[in-house]
Amino acid sequence: MRKFLKAFGIIFILLLVAGFLILSKLIWPKVDGDMNPILAHAPYVISPQAQALHDELWIADLHADNLLWRRNPSKRHAHGHVDLPRLRDGGVELQVFSTVTKSPRGLNFDGNDADAPDDITRLAQAQLWPLRTWNSIYERAAYQAQRLQKLERKGEVHIIRTRADMAKTDRILGLLLTEGAHPLEGDIDNIKRLYDEGYRAMGLQHFFDNELGGSLHGRSQAGLTKFGREAVQEMVRQDIIIDVAHSSVQTVRDVLALTDAPIFISHGGTIAHCPKTKNRNLPDDVLKQIAARKGIIGIGYFSGVICDISPDGIAAAIIDAVALLGPDAVALGSDYDGTVTVSLDTSELAAITDALLRRGMEKAVIRKVMGENVRRFLTENLPAE
Repeated sequence: MRKFLKAFGIIFILLLVAGFLILSKLIWPKVDGDMNPILAHAPYVISPQAQALHDELWIADLHADNLLWRRNPSKRHAHGHVDLPRLRDGGVELQVFSTVTKSPRGLNFDGNDADAPDDITRLAQAQLWPLRTWNSIYERAAYQAQRLQKLERKGEVHIIRTRADMAKTDRILGLLLTEGAHPLEGDIDNIKRLYDEGYRAMGLQHFFDNELGGSLHGRSQAGLTKFGREAVQEMVRQDIIIDVAHSSVQTVRDVLALTDAPIFISHGGTIAHCPKTKNRNLPDDVLKQIAARKGIIGIGYFSGVICDISPDGIAAAIIDAVALLGPDAVALGSDYDGTVTVSLDTSELAAITDALLRRGMEKAVIRKVMGENVRRFLTENLPAE
């Protein structure tokens, strides 16, 4: 009887898992598509001149959350914003893969509680991530890095670890970025562990205050904590590039006072261009300080950071950012697959090139903002070896 019950239990579990996997194949594409929509549109008309220019560009995007979702990045999908086939269609040479590891329930730009129920816990469980990720923020960052490592072993991407990797041309380049530094879990030694997993860039905060300091969308609006100062100094020592997207104004000012290392904003915009984004974008004077340090600002494609998300609206945001910060400080920072609504996926980036050209931006500046600024920034700031 015991053998029978044991066998029955095993069969029941296998059937339960099989049923879940079948349902997930039906459910997840819809959930993913609903959370990462693309506005319906007719095919964008690209002028021959714009297409010829686009085909010559070295293109980089500073922020996409593709690794969060239950889809194979090496296959083309009809939902979501980014996969490797669509990156190739869009002419993208380098994609920054950010990793989301915690997201408080009721997410908003105005104020979030760090101890609110965490939606990424539910997402990890529902997508059958390894058990180790269910209760560990660090393990979620490690797991998403390992997903990209698997693609690297299959010859799909090169994970950028040193300056020399920037010269590789046979595959799409991928840079790992933590969306916030809460995966450290308050332990400075986890910086080295994440470095060993391939991370060469780290955000400090996401939508909530953490052990390092205040978020732009947290409750305290505080600056760096003692641990935050130690962590920033250790990141700089290890040649990890710091992303201050989502950090509070005081946190960013503290970082600028603590180190002269160039920092960046992976996805954002300017309040000068879109005043309604003051609860999401950093003040223009802070952006100017980042630009003066040879840092860069990635312009997002979603309404939280720019007023108009059409290709012409993205181009207008880029043009205004260049006017404010100079042609060497502006880049692309889509926030693709970040539960945002966009007007184009990564295969359609030529529409941005076309809009920039139509609006009178010089070809040399288009080359910079579409990717050359990122190539220069990373080549100068990645570890030498």
